Amino acid sequence: MSILLIEAFYGGSHKQLMDLLQEELREDCVLCTLPAKKWHWKARTAALHFMQTVPTSTDYRILFASSVLNLAELAALRPDLGKLKKILYFHENQLAYPVQKCQERDFQYGYNQVLSCLVADVVVFNSAFNMESFLTSIGKFMKLIPDHRPKDLEKLIRPKCQVLYFPVRFPDVSRFMPEHKLAHLEKVIGVKRNGDVYQSEGLPGQQKSRALMKNSNTHSESGLCEAQPGLCTTQHEGLPAPLTAPARPNKPEAPESTNPCQEEDKQHLTFNLCNISSGQDNQQRPLHIAWPHRWEHDKDPETFFKVLLKLKEKDLPFHVSVLGETFTEIPDIFAEAKKALGSSVLHWGYLPSKDDYFQALCMADVVISTAKHEFFGVAMVEAVYCGCYPLCPEALVYPEIFPGRDGWVFLGSARR
Repeated sequence: MSILLIEAFYGGSHKQLMDLLQEELREDCVLCTLPAKKWHWKARTAALHFMQTVPTSTDYRILFASSVLNLAELAALRPDLGKLKKILYFHENQLAYPVQKCQERDFQYGYNQVLSCLVADVVVFNSAFNMESFLTSIGKFMKLIPDHRPKDLEKLIRPKCQVLYFPVRFPDVSRFMPEHKLAHLEKVIGVKRNGDVYQSEGLPGQQKSRALMKNSNTHSESGLCEAQPGLCTTQHEGLPAPLTAPARPNKPEAPESTNPCQEEDKQHLTFNLCNISSGQDNQQRPLHIAWPHRWEHDKDPETFFKVLLKLKEKDLPFHVSVLGETFTEIPDIFAEAKKALGSSVLHWGYLPSKDDYFQALCMADVVISTAKHEFFGVAMVEAVYCGCYPLCPEALVYPEIFPGRDGWVFLGSARR
């Protein structure tokens, strides 16, 4: 138990990362978490909770936490933890996170992240966009302080920072893919069939990905930056080698959300993927659009549904699968759009089973993001891995993850 993993918001990509680390580190780590509810309260009070609940141990050498935790508070409250090598991981940063109204931004959230960076030994970001948007915003952010403003904080923090792309273990999804997708992947990407499983032949990006992990400034002895078989991280030069056979069989996961909306969706099973493509020519069937994002305002569902309703008005045939997690507050547009879209909806709601989720993506043709913010975009990467054609803003992290290669289409900087 030499590595202490702390996650103050154990859900979504935060949970995905911690589960993967725990799986790889096995008995060499201990994981302490809080549920993914009431994010604002977790950011304010998690340090006090972990002060009381993290077990004392002389075996700890490394503390790894996401930036939801106020690391400065925890280090002060627990001096024994403050002595450890502290690695802070940014899934998102509060200096560049969009809010519905500017006056609603709580200064404390961004301030906590700056303090956490100052006490951390290593600060890791899931993308260069995330890192630069944070570091270059510190000076402007500190100008919100009326007087006696701290200076040169970026210079203090930047030397600690590095980019380590979000690690994704891709399962074998070939059993879910329609024949036309399998044939296309075999032709374009250069994979070969081995029974029902696709195997790659030295796909570009795989070795560079592992080299990035091994050459990280974080000590390899920590086990946190050592590449593992079947583990992919995306690179500047394009989508990672997407068709690597999984190191372990994919197992269905327990539901992460207990929102009442999910119970309603269990009864809304208009979702029969096997029947969608059977007996229909792929050129004739309606376009199947996937939207696999959190049901929150920063993903801009209003723009997405506005476009779909325009398609509906023009009697253009399409199907849509609206996936992704829901939390306490759901924007009104979802209920309105569900009613308006009617029979065009194939699935509506979060899929707790990973098999069901990847099957839905494999049967879709296009995946769309209308996000106002995205610091990595796990859902988009997973969808492209499943053979979806990406439509995303020419902004945020997307040009970094999908850097202008043939086949990647952007919506453009201006919203229409």
